Amino acid sequence: MGQVTIRVGGYSHPVACQDGQEEHLQRMASEVDRRVGALRAMGMQFGEARMLLLAALQLADETSDLREELEALKAGRPVAATAERTAADPRLAEWLNRLAERIEGIAAALEAP
Repeated sequence: MGQVTIRVGGYSHPVACQDGQEEHLQRMASEVDRRVGALRAMGMQFGEARMLLLAALQLADETSDLREELEALKAGRPVAATAERTAADPRLAEWLNRLAERIEGIAAALEAP
């Protein structure tokens, strides 16, 4: 079992993970830290727990939107917002597909006994 110390919002947290997942965990922590930093930059001055909650809610909202888009794509329904964005940036479609695959992998891992 691997262990890394991540730094989010100026605080260090030791976290255990599966061997080989340390870099992935660091990238996820960096994203949370980026969001906490953005909240602070907007002038929000809450304690660590509140900032982490707000960052988690942002991530959950984004994940929910992506899951809805993924389900629409799987069902063959057009996703207008995605179509408009991919027309502006063709790399976005590729990125969304990779992200959808990662989300499915994470969901499968969470559902596994």
